[in-house]
Amino acid sequence: MNAINRGLDATKPAKGADIVEDWEAALADSDVSGAKGILRDLGSLRKQLEKDEPDADRVHALLHRLGTATTKIADKADKSQDKLKALGEALTEAGEDAPDEEEDTEAAAAPKRARKKS
Repeated sequence: MNAINRGLDATKPAKGADIVEDWEAALADSDVSGAKGILRDLGSLRKQLEKDEPDADRVHALLHRLGTATTKIADKADKSQDKLKALGEALTEAGEDAPDEEEDTEAAAAPKRARKKS
């Protein structure tokens, strides 16, 4: 939320990739319905942010999808429902709706940093 509050345009892509990896680590052991789709999109977003020149349209589409999915799973969370809803809404607003994309199995299978166990 801090990066969103400061403005995503002000966040450097490398820092964004680190934030995405933190989200991936937080969701890695989640069994909440919808978490796997979020992890897939996070992997694709991280891969874009690690590029020298990320595809802005793809990043916006991924942010929108992540926002929509985060809002949907917020009600299923044991805690932080309000924070998850706020995050989901902010991501949705930051992104743009676009057609679904193929699963990026390469990005999902190769995070730069090891996932942390909760």
